[in-house]
Amino acid sequence: MKEVLIATNNKGKAKDFEVLFRPLGITVMTLQDIGESIDVEETGTTFVDNAILKAETVANLLGKIVIADDSGLEVDALNGEPGVYSARYAGEPSDDEANIDKLLAKLSGVPKTARQARFRCILAIAGSGVETTTYSGSCEGFITEQRQGTNGFGYDPIFYVPSKEKTMAELSAEEKSAVSHRGAALAELKEQLPKFITRIGEIK
Repeated sequence: MKEVLIATNNKGKAKDFEVLFRPLGITVMTLQDIGESIDVEETGTTFVDNAILKAETVANLLGKIVIADDSGLEVDALNGEPGVYSARYAGEPSDDEANIDKLLAKLSGVPKTARQARFRCILAIAGSGVETTTYSGSCEGFITEQRQGTNGFGYDPIFYVPSKEKTMAELSAEEKSAVSHRGAALAELKEQLPKFITRIGEIK
């Protein structure tokens, strides 16, 4: 079985990747799994910038082919906030509940018809002998007025998916992967993945 290294310490993201990669017979490894404490400062101004920065930095440090993800929430009524600051919207350290509270407070009084939002994801693959490549995906929805559901992580409890008539946090892992921004980005990646898999080193 092949193993792929995802440049993250986020357990929620790791679970999303596990669901997405499992059908391909690929085991997902994170920086925690290999005992590496690498925290790449996300200084980019776009999701693309940050995904490439993380993938190339970790790949250079570990000498492996690495997949990095940068994703977040864009709310139209807030001019695209929180965007690249999604994970730390309410400040350091990152706190999902505090981020949700801040977002809901900013949207207080905004009617449902004006609460359009989208999750956006960029995946980047980098490594020795590999040209850094990016893949993108998005998921359109609305921000609810209160939390609904207990699955997922991040802003999932307040992101309503019209096609499912549920929030992300009310979907099973499999349902989420079928409609999520990360699932859409992986769908792009899948077409190119075979050429990378033979070059992804087994994590010892």
